[in-house]
Amino acid sequence: MSAVLEVTGLVAGYEPGNPIVRGASVRVPPGALVTLIGPNGAGKSTCVRAIAGLVPIAAGQVSLGDVDLTALPAYRRVEAGLAFVPQSENVFASLSVAENLALGAPRGSRAPGRARAEALLATLPEMAGLWSRPAGTLSGGQRQLLAVARALVAAPRVLVLDEPTAGLSPRVVTLLLRALRQLADEGLAVLLVEQNVRAAFTVSDQVLVLVQGAPVLTGTPAALAADPQLTALYLGGGVTA
Repeated sequence: MSAVLEVTGLVAGYEPGNPIVRGASVRVPPGALVTLIGPNGAGKSTCVRAIAGLVPIAAGQVSLGDVDLTALPAYRRVEAGLAFVPQSENVFASLSVAENLALGAPRGSRAPGRARAEALLATLPEMAGLWSRPAGTLSGGQRQLLAVARALVAAPRVLVLDEPTAGLSPRVVTLLLRALRQLADEGLAVLLVEQNVRAAFTVSDQVLVLVQGAPVLTGTPAALAADPQLTALYLGGGVTA
């Protein structure tokens, strides 16, 4: 199956000549949820921020369908169909839930995306009755759910998220990941950075392991769960290339 998002040989970092991501390649087909995992400092967040156009790319290519995004600014990537949800500061705190959703499509109503976002929130008990509540008064989990919903308003082809479950309670983690799995099952391509490996494995189709900015393992959750290199990575001893 052809990929919606294809990243090939990505080299990226904040300073010229000092890359944090070294040769990462990722394919996300329609209807798939792909997760990046790895130890702290592995370059996972830098990788997805570079894909979103927020970190300079030194080499490699980022494509969305037939569109080469590599040299495009972040707002043009959004227009092409890429939605990015950062880990923090991902809602407008002084605006209500409804107003945050309204800002999800600044260049038009994007009615299908708005309907999808509202339908998602309507299924989540955490968001019941909060349409007029200022986003700054929401819990961390509610903010993340709102951030995902607002990203959907733009009717993206691919949804990219940077550690959306960080700091959330186990119950909300389960709720959020199930919502992302549902979105993938409905045909959306989803790329996720996640520190909770056990939780990520329950919803992912493919997993890519980064170590020091380079991919070292990739495969299905079932295959990686049986791979001793993954155990070595998280319990000590390192991995072999």
